[in-house]
Amino acid sequence: MLRRKPTRLELKLDDIEEFESIRKDLESRKKQREDVDVVGANDEGAIGLSNDHKSREQMINDRIGYKPQPKPNNRSSQFGSFEF
Repeated sequence: MLRRKPTRLELKLDDIEEFESIRKDLESRKKQREDVDVVGANDEGAIGLSNDHKSREQMINDRIGYKPQPKPNNRSSQFGSFEF
């Protein structure tokens, strides 16, 4: 196998500006969520915890592109259609 020299990556000013803008956007979203969580915790109490869990699970599924489909419970779906 042929070896080659490592590729050199250069950091450009545009990349730095894009990174800073995305970081500021994420920080502002995080602050908004924290503000909503503080207000929601006062109003909802223990009910908010289960709702938070669902929204977190849904957020993760959306992020990774997972769309759960319900599994059918009949035998033909599990073993196929066999004829004797």
